[in-house]
Amino acid sequence: MKSSNLYWRTDNAIRAPEVRVIGEDGKQLGVMSVPSALDEARKKGLTLVEIAPNAKPPVVKIVNFGKFRYQEEKKLRAQAKKGKPGDLKEVRFSPFIADNDYKVRLEKVKRFLGEKDKVRLVVVFRGPQMGSKPFGYNLLKRILEELGDSVAVDMQPKFLGKHLMMIVSPMTKSKSKTI
Repeated sequence: MKSSNLYWRTDNAIRAPEVRVIGEDGKQLGVMSVPSALDEARKKGLTLVEIAPNAKPPVVKIVNFGKFRYQEEKKLRAQAKKGKPGDLKEVRFSPFIADNDYKVRLEKVKRFLGEKDKVRLVVVFRGPQMGSKPFGYNLLKRILEELGDSVAVDMQPKFLGKHLMMIVSPMTKSKSKTI
């Protein structure tokens, strides 16, 4: 991760006339002018860093800048890792699918869910099959029953043109299953 996209105003680059100062121990030192805050930081051999520029007055912290930057980058890496959404995979079915084809596709869905990916289940209707829409809903219900409690429904079944779609994802504590 590049640190060039992270930027904090430090020392003389801080433009506000008054700032709220936080010491290196995390305790507030109060509101003071920038020159007096700089004096406090220099006495301790540390850097004054603006951490909340939009606050009234802006908030600055007296820190070891190298250590501060490292910790902030570490937080960003952790957030990026935690926030990585699974890819969206698609598995297509026919409303009158053969039993063996159904089992093969169901195994593929289970593999995708095991890899923490979301899966879009698509039932494709062709020509006269459009008159048999209940078969598509029954097929999706059957898939959900076979997957059991290991999945959460992100998007309920709905028709988009000739396709009946539903999106499922691996179960987490915050999601609930409905159909």
